Amino acid sequence: MKRDDVERGKGRISAKRRMNKEPLDRISGHFFLVILGFCVGLAGINIGLIFLLVNVLQWSAIAIVHLVLFYWLVAAWLLTVYLRAQVRKYYEEPARKISEAAKEISGGNFDVSIPLIHEDPERQDFFDGTIRDVNKMAQELRSIETLKTDFISNVSHEMKTPLSVIRNYADLLAASKSEDPKNREYAEIISDNAGKMAELISNILRLNRIENQRIVPDVERYDLIRQISDCVLGFETVWEEKQIEIDINLEDRCYIQSDRSLLELVWNNLLSNAFKFTEPGGTVSVRQTSGKGTVTISVADTGCGMSEETVRHIFDKFYQGDTSHSSEGNGLGLALAARVVSLLGGDLKVESKEGEGSTFTVTLRAEE
Repeated sequence: MKRDDVERGKGRISAKRRMNKEPLDRISGHFFLVILGFCVGLAGINIGLIFLLVNVLQWSAIAIVHLVLFYWLVAAWLLTVYLRAQVRKYYEEPARKISEAAKEISGGNFDVSIPLIHEDPERQDFFDGTIRDVNKMAQELRSIETLKTDFISNVSHEMKTPLSVIRNYADLLAASKSEDPKNREYAEIISDNAGKMAELISNILRLNRIENQRIVPDVERYDLIRQISDCVLGFETVWEEKQIEIDINLEDRCYIQSDRSLLELVWNNLLSNAFKFTEPGGTVSVRQTSGKGTVTISVADTGCGMSEETVRHIFDKFYQGDTSHSSEGNGLGLALAARVVSLLGGDLKVESKEGEGSTFTVTLRAEE
């Protein structure tokens, strides 16, 4: 091994040892000297003060005791303030920054970078090493997230074309005058499932673009009541087939400034879930109220409801709380709806209890 390599190795080991030092290892000596000097100085001042009061000013013993006690109370307070400031500087502030960064990273924000406490390598301690590791972790996760996003986008685009071809040929086979009815049935199954795959891919692409801020809302003024009514009527065949009662309470008109097409995705997803999880003979309610600068729309059903665990994850991607209906969805509808509402500056909440149905509430900005 060359001498230069040995020296570099020793340098890395020395740096590692410095990084592994606890902050107390570096400041304990400093603290000791400061506190020792503080106490020695105060002791000397205290003796001088007592000598002055007794021999020069001829104060009484009670007055001297009270003054000395006050003197030491002030000294103790000053020492406590100093120690508190040092603990905050060397322990609490670095720990708080690391905690906040970890919370951001766990929430999916990988654009986190914590400045080092000490730029000088000779002064860096354990917290500097931890901050460096957190920054590196965030950078690696950011790279992985970018790679995942590009992969999803590219693969989804590539899958759309063959799926369209499969669906078109399946439709042709289903429409052909085949003597075997099984062939038409199989072709219809192929077409339906290809359609579901196409819808899944479209939702993945939309969600990917929203999460990466690649969608700019096309804001326009329009009547929200008309849009919701049209979306409800779009499920007329479903509610008639399941004999579901529709309870609608809407104003005559309510104009908002928002993206019409994105909000249509939200209403269709909420209504689709409501009809899907409501048993035959149940009720689906759609209500709208206007407040000062806001409009609230709720979609409620009398379905199976959700557990507390399901409610906590219901807006997560690909999460399906009720596996009995897993073949009817892909777990992206509510995740997409939540992202769209957030993108448009609104809020989407859910209230649900098992066996009592669910209520999804959307709050949006409205014209005042």
